[in-house]
Amino acid sequence: MTSGVLDDLRDSRYVADWTQYFVARPLSILGLVVLGLLLRWLLSRLIDRVTTRAAEGTVPGVLQRSKAHQMYLEANPVAAERREQRARTMGSLLKSISTGVLMTIVLFMVVAQLGYNIAPLIASAGILGLALGFGAQSLVKDFLSGIFMILEDQYGVGDAVDVGEATGTVEAVGLRVTRLRDVNGTVWYVRNGEILRVGNMSQNWARTVLDIPVAYSQDLARVRVVLGEIARQLWEDEEYRADIIEEPEVWGVERLDPDGVVVRVVLKTAPLEQWNVAREMRERIKVRFDELGIEIPLPQRVVWHREAPAPAVAAADEHQ
Repeated sequence: MTSGVLDDLRDSRYVADWTQYFVARPLSILGLVVLGLLLRWLLSRLIDRVTTRAAEGTVPGVLQRSKAHQMYLEANPVAAERREQRARTMGSLLKSISTGVLMTIVLFMVVAQLGYNIAPLIASAGILGLALGFGAQSLVKDFLSGIFMILEDQYGVGDAVDVGEATGTVEAVGLRVTRLRDVNGTVWYVRNGEILRVGNMSQNWARTVLDIPVAYSQDLARVRVVLGEIARQLWEDEEYRADIIEEPEVWGVERLDPDGVVVRVVLKTAPLEQWNVAREMRERIKVRFDELGIEIPLPQRVVWHREAPAPAVAAADEHQ
């Protein structure tokens, strides 16, 4: 009787162990994998929704732009395309990070379901991460800098920027390096971690600043009126009306140079249009000054000429 009960208990234990190894654990592992895939799908949908709203300019709170900037983006397809590219980049980055984190968590939980102690794995992962952090500090620095540059929209593809070591148009923005092409056609690869400051010459709006020299003999009041008329005519020109976003201003005398007086005129322009406007303004100023006889000064020098004394006079001076 007792042996029969023991056999029954032994058989029940074998069945329980068999069920645990071949039914419960596989089902648990399958459930963890399915749960991980479901969470990844939900996070991807959430990220896609946020990035889509960001691309459309409808992100609330601190990420939302001003109304003036929204109107500018709606009127400028290049800026809108850049915003969409930035949103897609951030979405891809967030998806990669979330997938990596979920896969790591699911892997550890699967190992735990198999009956192994995951504490050494967690400790090893921490030590490995610490070693990689010390061994690849510059790489981590580049990646973190790239993430914040994209998140803060410091610059984008097509912007004219000055990053210190190089100045040019941005051709590509990556998480590790930024590729620029300068005015001479040279391509510069700048590590994001080495960029200490960025001067963006094409974000939101730009300004054409022209310092026009005139001769000291000219009537400065007349010069200011003429410069204002030229700038206003350019502003009212249909070809440049979309490039100049505010009424031009003549600020007046900027400085007094040895060769002439410098008068400053400024025009607020759309991004990347300040150089075209400046070239057109210089050409129109030259033509108008020639018509009105306003002199653009040339370099001037004062030369002192002293004649040597006559020999007889010099000899008489010596005898005295």
